[in-house]
Amino acid sequence: MAWTKYQLFLAGLMLTTGSINTLSAKWADMFNAKGCQEEPERPFSHPFLQAVGMFLGEFCCLAAFYILICHDKRRPEPRVNRGQSFNPFLFFPPAMCDMTATSIMYVALNMTSASSFQMLRGAVIIFTGLLSVAFLGRRLAPNQWIGIFITILGLVIVGLADFISGNKDSSHKLSDVITGDLLIIMAQIIVSVQMVLEEKFVYTHDVHPLRAVGTEGFFGFFVLSLLLIPMYFIPVGNFANNPRHVLEDALDAFCQIGHQPLILLALLGNTVSIAFFNFAGISVTKEISATTRMVLDSLRTLVIWVVSLALGWEHFHGLQVLGFLVLLVGTALYNGLHRPLLARIPCCARFANEEEGGSGERERLLNDGQVQTGDNS
Repeated sequence: MAWTKYQLFLAGLMLTTGSINTLSAKWADMFNAKGCQEEPERPFSHPFLQAVGMFLGEFCCLAAFYILICHDKRRPEPRVNRGQSFNPFLFFPPAMCDMTATSIMYVALNMTSASSFQMLRGAVIIFTGLLSVAFLGRRLAPNQWIGIFITILGLVIVGLADFISGNKDSSHKLSDVITGDLLIIMAQIIVSVQMVLEEKFVYTHDVHPLRAVGTEGFFGFFVLSLLLIPMYFIPVGNFANNPRHVLEDALDAFCQIGHQPLILLALLGNTVSIAFFNFAGISVTKEISATTRMVLDSLRTLVIWVVSLALGWEHFHGLQVLGFLVLLVGTALYNGLHRPLLARIPCCARFANEEEGGSGERERLLNDGQVQTGDNS
């Protein structure tokens, strides 16, 4: 069945805003500006402040939810399911996981390329699959196990591509690239814990997805904003790229923004894009399918890589293309995107139908609007 204009708009919005989210964060990292002291220009390196901006974007989803409810009240027959009452603090543990993982990933984005950053985030299916077996008692289908092993192979290829390019690329030191890649993979372990917590404790309640994203954004925004105060006094040596060598110097960040206003544009792009990306992702799941959302999220990696090449932010590496394709195959197998192809082959149709039935619970959760908050989708 052909897509409607509204469905095409939603798909385009999700792909565009998802790509802008990563690209704008990387763009901010690439600026050089003076700080609060009289000193030469240096890179804008404030990952925790960037994470605060990202959570502000998620927090905006809560405002969008209440605007949607107010608009729905004016209709003769309300259509929006407001969900049942719940304890907001159910969202606190996954929000803290989201906050930690997002902060780590923004630190890593300073050390590696935007395309590798996006590709390596595919590691989340490995840890989510394993944790769902251990803590949710779920049995993974054979295609999911195969998808996990292929994803591991893809991660090795992407890591090898970064290792080779790190010796030739002057924009990032080899040690920084390796550290950044490892931090991204470590962050995916935390993201997988977040997803398991959401599924076990949060999504057993009837909560509207925009309200879920906004509530986690609320906790992440206020907790991380408060943590900026002790971070201003915690020395970390050469790990921090600010004059005082502390974990985060928010005042220095504002001074750099004052000297280079385009940094503010990049930060606003990150904040606004994550809000629209979450809205578009939820709407695509509802209006089209969860499978379409997975495909669009994979295409987002391709868009980020192509734009980074076009802007000269990174160089072409054939091994990275291979790694992306292998990761794409692993993700497709894990999420069951091969089933429609098998269904067209007479001898495999029965196997595809049985496999689809076995993974019905996972598809139901996705179609009920389960979302990854932050840019972890």
